[in-house]
Amino acid sequence: QVQLVESGGGLVQTGGSLRLSCTASGRTFSMYAMGWLRQAPGKEREVVAAIDWNGGSTYYADSVKGRFTISRDNAKNTVYLQMNSRKPEDAAVYYCAARKGPSVRLLPREYDCWGQGAQVTVSS
Repeated sequence: QVQLVESGGGLVQTGGSLRLSCTASGRTFSMYAMGWLRQAPGKEREVVAAIDWNGGSTYYADSVKGRFTISRDNAKNTVYLQMNSRKPEDAAVYYCAARKGPSVRLLPREYDCWGQGAQVTVSS
């Protein structure tokens, strides 16, 4: 189990960019696959981006592919989500999450540890 702390949420205009960061406690960050998930009011939580434990493989939901980039720096125990070309429908609470093991995880139920959530608002 790791503790995840997110930062970087806020307001961004349509078409703008924002970067979220998530820092994990402990010295075993490289043992976890990581993901970014989001949940909008009235919507189910969904995985928007995921990355394996070495950063060699990534996954993106169709809705964000080409606009969002997930990356990690294991030396800093940090995973990032770079969000470009923001759309109003991107407004949601964004969570980073961890699952011990090497492989990319595509479903919310596959993650064991969660960050506190970061509110991202998109203005038109």
